[in-house]
Amino acid sequence: MKILFIGDVQGQANVEKLKDIVPELRISEKIEFVIINGENSADGNGITPHSANLLFSKAGADIITTGNHAFKRKEMDTMFNDRAEVLRPANYGEHCPGKGVHIIDFGYCGICVVNIMGTQFMPPCDNPFRNMDIILEQIDTKNIIVDFHAEATAEKKAMAYYLSGRVSAVVGTHTHVQTADEQIIDGHTAFITDVGMVGGVDSVIGADKKVVDVFVDYYPQKHIYAGGKSTFNAVLLDIDTATGKANSIKRINKFLVK
Repeated sequence: MKILFIGDVQGQANVEKLKDIVPELRISEKIEFVIINGENSADGNGITPHSANLLFSKAGADIITTGNHAFKRKEMDTMFNDRAEVLRPANYGEHCPGKGVHIIDFGYCGICVVNIMGTQFMPPCDNPFRNMDIILEQIDTKNIIVDFHAEATAEKKAMAYYLSGRVSAVVGTHTHVQTADEQIIDGHTAFITDVGMVGGVDSVIGADKKVVDVFVDYYPQKHIYAGGKSTFNAVLLDIDTATGKANSIKRINKFLVK
């Protein structure tokens, strides 16, 4: 099965830009399943029911994952509870809205997506490694895609080795810069440190360049997404659904001008 995993989408303008490229990729690459990290899809940061619905309707998402901005907008609480295809990191407290795991049944196979968050340089959350052990005990499919939303590259690679042979892919998100280290670990598990983003080329990881002032004078800036030409970062996964093994992982890096 061909699975497209799209990196963190920055703001509504970039959500809109997906409506052209994703349908084209579905046809040209014979993609059957689309996962999008949407935790920055709302203007002003975070995710809202409106931006999530746009990711489903315009970008063709089958599953939306999030991260440390999952609960930035309180209006998302109901959607996390009511829409199983919108995930928040599974290692948040058990009383938080929503779930971090969802399985879609294709009839001939099931595809499970797990959203988990790192602990290094990130907000407090439960141990992601121990949480993955518990989660995997409860999953009855071999086809498992993990969105590991984490800051530290070492933690991401460690998770990939920890899950090697037990999941189909570990795809890193959060840092918004696509890395060039895609590989298949132990002939089974696809991995990339960070898939990247869908965001402004002329930006600071998607934000307007005014954010530079934060580093120069420590003066807080309103979060405004950069306009103009955008980069589209994703990975294309080819999974053998009979075994759960990844056959290949390919980076996609395109420019979106419209």
